[in-house]
Amino acid sequence: MFVQHPREPKLMDQLHAALRSRHYSHRTEEIYSNWVLRYIRFHEFKHPRDMAEPEINEFLSYLAIQKKIGSSAQNQALAAILFLYRRVLELEIGDLGNLVRARKSVRVPVVMSRNEVAIVLSQLQGRDKLLVELIYGTGMRLSECLRLRVKEVDFSRNEITIRSGKGNKDRIVMLPRTLKTRLRNHLKDVRHVHEQDLSDGWGSVVLPKALGRKYLNAPREWRWQWVFPQQSRWVDRKTWKEGRHHVDQTVIQRAIKLSVAKCDLTKHITCHTFRHSFATHLLEGGYDIRTVQSLLGHKDVKTTMIYTHVLNRGPAGVRSPMDDLHNAIETDDSDDDEK
Repeated sequence: MFVQHPREPKLMDQLHAALRSRHYSHRTEEIYSNWVLRYIRFHEFKHPRDMAEPEINEFLSYLAIQKKIGSSAQNQALAAILFLYRRVLELEIGDLGNLVRARKSVRVPVVMSRNEVAIVLSQLQGRDKLLVELIYGTGMRLSECLRLRVKEVDFSRNEITIRSGKGNKDRIVMLPRTLKTRLRNHLKDVRHVHEQDLSDGWGSVVLPKALGRKYLNAPREWRWQWVFPQQSRWVDRKTWKEGRHHVDQTVIQRAIKLSVAKCDLTKHITCHTFRHSFATHLLEGGYDIRTVQSLLGHKDVKTTMIYTHVLNRGPAGVRSPMDDLHNAIETDDSDDDEK
């Protein structure tokens, strides 16, 4: 087991500090920490400073051969380890040599038809239904929808601003006109709850980064509140203050799972399936792929192009020879009847 100098910060604390100072998301911080811990445990707790290219190669090859993980997970592990060496230990890693790469798979996304979307949505109710409709109507990720704040919804311009999306990028998406009235009514209910929290002596929300220290009154302001807060207040065990987080993602995931079960659909439908369906239906509607790329927040248009593989082009698409064979048989039968 590696031993650190008593005055030196713990390695994992250094890793967390380096990630936060570069404004990596909380989710990325969790993932990178997990891979670094697995890397250290694999080599029986040797300090990473005492390891280099051969040990990294051995660990990544083990993931590909023994664990049979996919290429994206292997790249994720490599990114975490390289971040540790370059940004925390300030050591440069050279050529990894004969690294065994996991085979990259091209997966076609699961996409629902418009009718299937309507069927699943019909099984949802209240807040959960509105939230999932926003995901399908805007193409947001579940995490982006849950982190929406009141100030980011612009009813006058029919826009929603997504802050710090994947890759720490902002973008603007449309606000579906059919959801405006219900969203307004939902926010009226949320505001009533917020005002009740304020009267009870609470009502503060966690702000991103250091904004809470910069704007002392902002955590209690209405515009900074979550669009989809959880039903019950949480208690900070350090300060014993009460506040509200946004709805937990598992609540929505469970609601969708139960709704799909009621519909008796055989497709594997998750929250992300609504985002896939949003993109595909836009392309089917004739919108250009660059517009769809911008709405989804994809860095590379190649990522968006995966949806062109599942387009339902109807009569303009490829016709199966089986259909032609079936028509030919029907034509022959009708000719025999006339004779």
